[in-house]
Amino acid sequence: MPTILDFEQPIHDLEKKATKLQSFSREDGVDVTQSLELLQARIAEEKERVFSELTAWQRVQMARHPDRPYPKDYIALLFSDFLELHGDRRYADDQAIIGGFAKLDGDPVMVIGSQKGRDLETNVKVNFGSAHPEGYRKALRLMELADKAKVPIVSFIDTPGAYPGIAAEERHIGEAIAVNLREMFRFTVPILVAVVGEGGSGGALGIGVGNRILIMQNAYYSVITPEGCAAILWRDGAAAPKAAEALRLTPTDLMELGIADGIIPEPLGGAHRDHKGAAKLLGEALKTNLDELRKLAPKELQDQRYAKYRALGVFDGE
Repeated sequence: MPTILDFEQPIHDLEKKATKLQSFSREDGVDVTQSLELLQARIAEEKERVFSELTAWQRVQMARHPDRPYPKDYIALLFSDFLELHGDRRYADDQAIIGGFAKLDGDPVMVIGSQKGRDLETNVKVNFGSAHPEGYRKALRLMELADKAKVPIVSFIDTPGAYPGIAAEERHIGEAIAVNLREMFRFTVPILVAVVGEGGSGGALGIGVGNRILIMQNAYYSVITPEGCAAILWRDGAAAPKAAEALRLTPTDLMELGIADGIIPEPLGGAHRDHKGAAKLLGEALKTNLDELRKLAPKELQDQRYAKYRALGVFDGE
């Protein structure tokens, strides 16, 4: 059964009516074409109304939708000849981060992404999308291979954040992310980052230093989850909607703040309703941006990446 968010319920109810009307037409041989057209028009209007007025908290819910495509889904839909590579060569193979060489529209790239599961078993396997230090070290190993092979890096982000447990601290999660940040500034190949779901904290930033940062229409990118922010500032998890607004984590906010470089549109109703349509729009954005970045010399790529991140934020000396 598909998951229906509360604000999607009116649309779902109308779609159920349309399904029943089609069933009635088939079973009783009654022509309901005109009624069905009116109902479909109403559904389209309701979708336009609902999804054009989403709050920041509703976008967070969309980003977390369990039916939403994950990076592995996009890799399957967009890339050919994907050769997954495993392990950090130090400790283990963290399946919360996947990656390997692939071809995008015939051109070789290194694709890396954080990964969630669809059910309890797969979520446990990928640690609910929260990587351990070995996940970031694996990502770094793959990016170093890409730099050596002179192929662009495409990084998909969909994580609530890095794993905050004792085991991760014992294996130096902070150091692993910090090293990735440092090294990603040094690479001489294009780095294109796409936030396709959740972009949570340092867990996202650990594979998120790029020449271009793209974000899907119903994704978010934030220094902390709204629930975490609410717990700190208001000492109440129920204040998450208020925190989501304060964090300015929506794609529009991120464009205004100069953090995101482009918003990738989604099919009406969200990527979870049309995986192939969402992948098509994402693929077009990836190819356009990679074509532009490939024109830059290695030093230009390094300088542009450094300047982009140095310009983030505002300092008020008063």
